[in-house]
Amino acid sequence: QEWQNPFATWDPRDFCNISEIVLPMDTYWSPPIFILERVNGQNPELNYMVLMHNGTFNSTRPFQVTLTCSLIILKFPFDTQTCNLSIASFLYPVTDFVMKTRRTPAQIMKDTQSLILTDGEWKFTNLSITEFTEMMDDKGFSVVTYMISMKRRPTLYVLNLILPTCALYLLDMAVLFGPSSLEEKINFQIAIILGSSMLAVILNNSLPTSSNKPPVIGTH
Repeated sequence: QEWQNPFATWDPRDFCNISEIVLPMDTYWSPPIFILERVNGQNPELNYMVLMHNGTFNSTRPFQVTLTCSLIILKFPFDTQTCNLSIASFLYPVTDFVMKTRRTPAQIMKDTQSLILTDGEWKFTNLSITEFTEMMDDKGFSVVTYMISMKRRPTLYVLNLILPTCALYLLDMAVLFGPSSLEEKINFQIAIILGSSMLAVILNNSLPTSSNKPPVIGTH
């Protein structure tokens, strides 16, 4: 965060060429902002800010938060999700408080890709920023929304779910049209039904539940 306070300026030549100082966050006014989609999180212990001689405040506070996100898992496990992270302050209207992004989405994407985990279930693909005014009670409030796009890594689901399911169905067709006796076909069909039931249980525990439409892989 970076903001300007014209009442907190000084001439460095009058103070031993000191051009910046570090102060606690509660020393001066700081922007009261919060994340709209936040469910819970860990508050940072770095409650300090840097004050420059020209009245510029700079505060870097790392947050680790859990957000709500609407998932569309119709194409699971080859799905791409877009989650929003909206930063707002409903204490001051836009006539008093306006938020702007200092860096472009391309710069933020570059920094994010260098910091985000390279391994895991999700792959960071894109980031876009929207600045708009939210109207509430005939007042406008400044909101900045970061739209984060992520793509699921499907390798684990392909190896554990899709390939075994396809193998079972191929074996089912091979036995059904094969030269085996009727008794052998019935026994093999029962084994395939049991295997399909076990895969259905595994699939039910693996699929996310926060979606209006079930995934295609779960409907077959």
